Amino acid sequence: MYVYILGGFLGSGKTTLLMKLASKYSQEGKKVAIIVNEAGEIGVDGATLKAGGYDAIELPNGCICCSLSGTLQNALKSIKSDIDPDIIIIEPTGLALPHKVADLVHISMIDPDETIVIGIADIERFKDLIKKKEEFFKRQMHGSEFILLNKCDLAKNGEIEEATAWLKHQFPDKEVIPVSNKTGENLDKVYEKMKV
Repeated sequence: MYVYILGGFLGSGKTTLLMKLASKYSQEGKKVAIIVNEAGEIGVDGATLKAGGYDAIELPNGCICCSLSGTLQNALKSIKSDIDPDIIIIEPTGLALPHKVADLVHISMIDPDETIVIGIADIERFKDLIKKKEEFFKRQMHGSEFILLNKCDLAKNGEIEEATAWLKHQFPDKEVIPVSNKTGENLDKVYEKMKV
């Protein structure tokens, strides 16, 4: 069983990537379970995923790396015993620290083959994000295996190169991949890095 954790701010493209991954692996005959951590009271993502036929568990009204950590561990154990999927995809709220979610996966006793954190940044809001939330953003990307610069189809001239250079300076050990979750651009490179 593989666990993928999608980290990034609200609007970075986590849900779109989650849907692409779930669809790809389901079409390949893999059993996929999804945990969505909604910050608000209305769980649109969870309802959408269930309507799509996926085993989805919603953890609303709190953050799974802090106030809902016990709930996350219980959900992981239930998924393991009731569904026994090949893949679990976890989408924390945009305020979560994904490496803390990864720590909780490891102490939940579900013993995954591998846990991979994928960092996602929105190229359209990248400069603004760094200007206003640089330290938190760095903490959020800290535990990522690699970082996706999403919405590259909407980037202005030079933005991708500039953001990539900044990310490589901050995280020299992490590969930065410009993608468009919407158009599918470079998602093949993302799939190659997934070890299912």
